[in-house]
Amino acid sequence: MTSITSSPSASQISPANERAYHQSNLVGDWKGFGTNHHEAVEFKVVNIRGNRAQVEYTHNGRTERGIASVQGSTISYDNVTIGTRNGKTAVLEFSAGRGKSTAILEKAVDPSADENKLVGTWGGVSPDGGQSATFRVLSIDGRDAKVRTTLNGYTQDGVGTVYKNTVMFGNMQVSSDDGAKGKIIFSAGRQTLAVAVTKYPAIGSTSSVDKVA
Repeated sequence: MTSITSSPSASQISPANERAYHQSNLVGDWKGFGTNHHEAVEFKVVNIRGNRAQVEYTHNGRTERGIASVQGSTISYDNVTIGTRNGKTAVLEFSAGRGKSTAILEKAVDPSADENKLVGTWGGVSPDGGQSATFRVLSIDGRDAKVRTTLNGYTQDGVGTVYKNTVMFGNMQVSSDDGAKGKIIFSAGRQTLAVAVTKYPAIGSTSSVDKVA
């Protein structure tokens, strides 16, 4: 079993923070206008890794890129703070000296995101055979996914959170770019581990997901 290796664009949000603050709601491209001067404002949260976030902030026709700090359900970058409660609308506050201004932003919808590819049963075993994982995505409704997960024989049912090509639930998440192969990431003690998985054939095809679910 090997430790997880993540691409620069992948988020690493702890299950505890996701349950408490829904930090995945912050990830995405936020666009809107300032409430005072009505200037265009864009704040893009590329990823969240623990208490740090990779961000891009565009205002006054220029873009700044850097690392911001994550505190609960808000992200702070230099003198800018952004927060959201529903993952659709955010409030951005800009402080300069004693003055403050705000902007109301909406999350841009990514038309290339194909969440339907995640629906199905994903399963695999670690190379050493020590960890087996199954992540069944029963249905997706917006950012909510009805799921059933099994890790080393322990099964849980519930509602996960969807972001682009990833569904997160508890201490597990499944992601796939092509809808056929992917990976399940989960926490084991102090480690974050990954298992390569494939999507099992749907019920009614030559083999049944019930054999592995």
